[in-house]
Amino acid sequence: MSKVLEVTPPIRCSPDKFYDFFKNHMSDLLTVFPASFNSVQVLEGENGKVGCVKVWNFVAGGITQMIKLRAEAINDAERTITYKAIEGDLMVLYKVFQFTIAPGNGVAKWTIVYEKTSELVPPPEIYGVFSISITEVVDLYLLTH
Repeated sequence: MSKVLEVTPPIRCSPDKFYDFFKNHMSDLLTVFPASFNSVQVLEGENGKVGCVKVWNFVAGGITQMIKLRAEAINDAERTITYKAIEGDLMVLYKVFQFTIAPGNGVAKWTIVYEKTSELVPPPEIYGVFSISITEVVDLYLLTH
């Protein structure tokens, strides 16, 4: 059974700029947040389109990880983007792992939907904390660029 973890860190940049970053320029995380993002490669499709598949190498919670993400849904009217993990290190712990980014006035809401592979697996709180860090770094970048 899937569970949900939500975090809503504050943002000072415009929600439209924040949304555009994660829709069209998410690969810029390599430049914006080099301490956590090591590489990204587009495998299928194109940025900003449903079905785009990318492989990310990153560090979260001090652990180097690889994840293959597919853009599952993009809703320009509601400024929401959903990415789903389809391969990678997370899949050892979670049968389902997807997250939706929904920036609004003054906040960026991250909703993580997950299903653990066993009851011994902890909730993905490390990724909630990671989402807050990403939000803070991207927000500062967008305010200055």
